[in-house]
Amino acid sequence: MKLRVTVLGAGFGGLELSSILSETIGDQLDLTLIDQNDSFFFGFSKLDVMFGHKSSEAVKISYSHIVKPGVKFRKETITAIDPVSKTVTTSNGKYEADVLVVALGANYDMAATPGLTTWGNEYYSFSGAEKLRDKLPQFTKGHAVVGVCSAPFKCPPAPSEAALMLHDYLVNRGLRDACSISLVIPFGLPIPPSPDSSKALLKAFEERNIRFIPQRKVTSVGENKKVTLDDGTELPCDLFLGIPKHVAPDVVLQSGLTENGWIPVDKANLRTKFSNVYAIGDVTSVGTPKAGVFAEGAAKIAAASIIAAFKGKENETPYTGAGSCYIEFGKGNVARVDVDFFSGPKPFGIHHEASETLVVDKEHFGSSRKARWFGK
Repeated sequence: MKLRVTVLGAGFGGLELSSILSETIGDQLDLTLIDQNDSFFFGFSKLDVMFGHKSSEAVKISYSHIVKPGVKFRKETITAIDPVSKTVTTSNGKYEADVLVVALGANYDMAATPGLTTWGNEYYSFSGAEKLRDKLPQFTKGHAVVGVCSAPFKCPPAPSEAALMLHDYLVNRGLRDACSISLVIPFGLPIPPSPDSSKALLKAFEERNIRFIPQRKVTSVGENKKVTLDDGTELPCDLFLGIPKHVAPDVVLQSGLTENGWIPVDKANLRTKFSNVYAIGDVTSVGTPKAGVFAEGAAKIAAASIIAAFKGKENETPYTGAGSCYIEFGKGNVARVDVDFFSGPKPFGIHHEASETLVVDKEHFGSSRKARWFGK
């Protein structure tokens, strides 16, 4: 008997888990990987697209390249999830599984922030990054605000990266002196688990005359060229680069899997309250940041648990919530922070100073996963 596994979502978590199961039990595996998109892209590539460093086509990898023993990819829209029977309904039919893994990530609620779609911009969706790529050349003077609209949100360093990269973009165009840049985030520090990373970012903001506004969120974007913060403060704003409110996909919210908007899981093994149903990545409330590298780490443990159970055993290695995030510091340099959320009494991060060496490290991070997941 083959192990029937249905994996919902082909992001970091879904791709890593599918790869591990294929490598380990491929000849005994019948895995269906479902995603509504036809291609994958790394989250950090949206910044490259937005600032015109790379084309949209250059950063996308077609799912048609997935050739793994025991794995079938299906481009379909998921319309219903039944975690009791482990049945998934899509635009094309139904799938029944022995093991169900939900890795559908987080969606964006643009309507949650009044004026965001009418007067502002966001760069967390791929289409939003593309629109900003076309709009940025029109910004020649005035006030730019990079602002978080709600928490939690994907990739906590990304707002800081956008502010630093916008600075470089304006310097290269000879416009920096005619523009101000403000960064609004809901944390007291740019990277709360790592004081050293936060210190380095705050120094970079000061050197580049970027105004840092901590412990605040943007609640609305006005046609009067102003944004309003959650304490009622108004900021002048000619260009808004927003991080929209994140929500679980509707099909997940309607499945009975969620509590308080996200899927709760056993922190050690990523199991949900339903038998043989796992959830990994941004769609969960496991307690790590919503970022691809943490979804990948969760996938490794979920896969180990699935394999152990298939062999009649129990996985003894718990999820540590560890991962490394790269931070674009501008000027051709990249930093890295290695964070561990569960091993110690509190989350902690180790900072690696921005350098050209870490630019190469980040490129290897991407290329190694392309090779692993797609054979490219």
